[in-house]
Amino acid sequence: MTRLLGQAVVSTRSLGSVELCTLDDGRDVVVKRGDVAAEAAGLRWLAEPGAVAVPEVLDADGTVLVTTTVPRGSASRPAAEAFGRSLAALHAAGAPAFGAPPPGGPTGAWIGEAPMRNVPHDGPWLDWYLADRVQPYLRTAVDRGALSASAASRIEGAALRPGPEEPPARLHGDLWSGNVLWSDDRAWVIDPAAHGGHRETDLAMLALFGCPHLETVLAAYDEAAPLADGWRDRVGLHQLFPLLVHATLFGGGYGDAALRAVT
Repeated sequence: MTRLLGQAVVSTRSLGSVELCTLDDGRDVVVKRGDVAAEAAGLRWLAEPGAVAVPEVLDADGTVLVTTTVPRGSASRPAAEAFGRSLAALHAAGAPAFGAPPPGGPTGAWIGEAPMRNVPHDGPWLDWYLADRVQPYLRTAVDRGALSASAASRIEGAALRPGPEEPPARLHGDLWSGNVLWSDDRAWVIDPAAHGGHRETDLAMLALFGCPHLETVLAAYDEAAPLADGWRDRVGLHQLFPLLVHATLFGGGYGDAALRAVT
C-alpha cells in the first residue's frame, strides 16, 4: 500500500491534477506528482512573510509534493478585503531581482503546462519582462500558429508604457481566479509560479478571468499599498504574458487577445 509521511494511504480521490489522500492517522493531504520542485519552493517562499494564506508543504522530493488541504467556503467581502491587504504585504516582502526564483528553486519552472525561465535580471523591469516573459512565448505562439507573424510584429512594435520603476515584488506569478480558493474568512492561493516581478502583474492576472469581489480586493490593496498613477491603463501590458502562454497552450482566440491587450 502507498505510504506518505510515514503513514499508509487508506483512500485516494482525484481532484483533477492532484489527489486528495486520506492517511491512516486521519489526516487528509493533497498530493501532486511531476516536476514539482519549483512549486514547492514557491509555496515556501510565499508562506515566509506570513501574509497570504498558502497550503503548508509537508513533503517534497522533486517528483511528489504533499501539502495540507485548504478549508473551503465561499467568497465574501470581508475575505476579499483581507486578501487585498495580505497580497500587498506579500508583494512588499520583495525579491532579490526581477526574474529571481524562490530560494532553492530551480531556474526551469512552470506556469501551468508551459515552461518558464527564472533567472535574476539587474536591469529595468520592462527589459526583463520583454526578454524572459514576452519574447519566448511570442515566438512559440507564432510557431504553433496561434499568432500570425504580422500580429507578433505589431506586439513587438507597440508603445509599451510601464509606469514608474518599482522594486521587485514577491509574486505568486499565476494568480488567476482558479488559483484562489476561498474559505469563509480568507482567501488561499495555490499552484504558484513564484518569482520576482512587478506587483501589478499579479493584480492584472486576477482580473484576466474574473475574481470574486475583485474591486474590493483592489481597493483594499490600493489602500494598504497605493498603486502608481495610471495602473489601470497598464493592465493589458501585464496581461500580455499570461495571454501569450494561453496562446501557446490552447490557441483559439488568445493570440488575438494578446494583440488587443497592448494595441
